Amino acid sequence: MSEPDRPNSSGIGKAMIYIAWILVLGILVLFFQNILEQRHNPNRTLVSSTDASGRPTVELKRNRAGHYLSGGTINGHTVEFLVDTGASDIAIPIDMAGRLGLRPGMPREYQTANGIVTAYTTRIQELTIGPIVIRNVRASLNPGMGSMEILLGMSLLKELEFTQRGDTLTLSPP
Repeated sequence: MSEPDRPNSSGIGKAMIYIAWILVLGILVLFFQNILEQRHNPNRTLVSSTDASGRPTVELKRNRAGHYLSGGTINGHTVEFLVDTGASDIAIPIDMAGRLGLRPGMPREYQTANGIVTAYTTRIQELTIGPIVIRNVRASLNPGMGSMEILLGMSLLKELEFTQRGDTLTLSPP
């Protein structure tokens, strides 16, 4: 008589090793993805405080590329901002307009690094960066923007006091 068929224990052992390797690789991917995201946007957790006069302040650290990025909201929807003192308005990719509750207004030509572009004026009801809240601010919906970062231009920055010292940009209302 022959022995009853037993499951191949070496096959089960190999499957367990493969599963363990997949789990280890997945954990490593998540770990390094977090490190890369932190380098891209070191301000994922905003540093905010209140100054001596009671005004809220936000401190942004410069990323490895020399840019200041920050999370925030537009009309209650979470977004990522890139501070751009060379932009006259807040520039938003037009593909984000519906999600943010923004309607395209009049067309307007803007001079950009990529040449002249026609964008559409709009108004943001409420924009926040940490505890700083700005209402009824001018912006543009730009069909030529490929990234999902929103440029914080001078239409917002003129509403704030901002100071750069070393690799830190401090924002506060006037």
